[in-house]
Formats: sequence, C-alpha cells, structure tokens
Amino acid sequence: MSETIAGIAIPDTRLVREATELVRRSADDTLFHHSRRVFLWGMLKSAARGLQVDPELAYVGGMFHDLGLTQGYRGSEQRFEIDGADAAYGFLRDHGRSDEEARNVWLAIALHTTPEVPLHLAPEVAVVTLGVETDVLGFELEQITPQQRADVVAAHPRPDFKNRILRAFNDGMAHRPQTTFGTMNDDVLAHFDPTFQRQDFVTIIRENAWPE
Repeated sequence: MSETIAGIAIPDTRLVREATELVRRSADDTLFHHSRRVFLWGMLKSAARGLQVDPELAYVGGMFHDLGLTQGYRGSEQRFEIDGADAAYGFLRDHGRSDEEARNVWLAIALHTTPEVPLHLAPEVAVVTLGVETDVLGFELEQITPQQRADVVAAHPRPDFKNRILRAFNDGMAHRPQTTFGTMNDDVLAHFDPTFQRQDFVTIIRENAWPE
C-alpha cells in the first residue's frame, strides 16, 4: 500500500523500494531524511506549477541527488553531483527505464547545484532542484503550506539540519577541492578550512597560455 505524506504518494513499486533500501544503506539519517524531503518538496512545488512529473523518476532523483557525498560513493575525483548522477543512471537502466528517462534523472542530479538552468529542462530535471532549493536554501518556502511543512518534517525530521548538511558537504568534497570551481560548493570548503584557496575565473583567463 502506498505511503502518503502531505498529500504526496510514495510510489509502492519495486524500483522505489529498492531505491529506498540502497540510500538507507548508504546514507546517514541526515542525508536520508533530506533526500526524502527533497522528493516531497519537489513534488509539491511541481504540482503547484502544473508540471506533470513521473513520480518514480522524481523519487530516484531526490533520493540519489546527494549519494556522491556518502562514504561508498565519494571516492572519485569528479564532482559529487556526477557520482550520484552516474549511480542513478545505472540504477534506472538496470530497472528497465529508457535511456532518455535515465538521462533526465542524470541531468537532474548533475545540475542540482546549478541555479536556474534545471528549471528550463524536463519536469523530472526541475523537480529535484525545486526540492533542494526548498530544503537547503529555504527558497519560496511560503509556497509550502504550514500543514504541508509540518507533515513532511514529522515524517522526516531535520534536527540541526543546517549545520549537519554543511558538514556532509564538506566531508564529501574536501578531498577533491578542484571540483568546487564554478559552483557555490567552494563556499563550503572555505567555511571549514581557512587555508582553502579558491580558483579565480578572472585570474585563469588573464594568466592562461594564450600570449595576448
């Protein structure tokens, strides 16, 4: 029987159950509950915008979006967003979803720290950014009713979430600082490490190998 939170049904399918189990095994409570909230906020905001979103794809996008921060998935030297996107793509293809469907979820996760762009792509891309911006940044929180907020947070609490998610970001990126260039993620590393040296876009342009 499908679980419903704040009017949003969690699909009762094998794909969703196995996605939940994978993330539950891989992530701590902070990231697990955050990921479920991202799905729920994203679906609520998508519905308010009249977007038709495939709930299974939205669920995998929400659940896998921070998987690249977890111990089992953060060993690469690429952006953490791509680690999660690659895992979601493989998971969806293994579960019979098409290349286009899996690619949209890949884009949703890979672009979830890139402001504005995802909102101009497929609904399955936009839904993850809508959820992330709600849960982490508090953007347009007034679009979620007090009752909806209460229902979601009752099901998936956020104790000391602001501090805990910042630590999770740092833990997942500190070993690959070069991947934060061009994103807001370098703000996190600078917060935790006063010796962190940001790359500067203007300096790269002015000091590169071109002779002029």
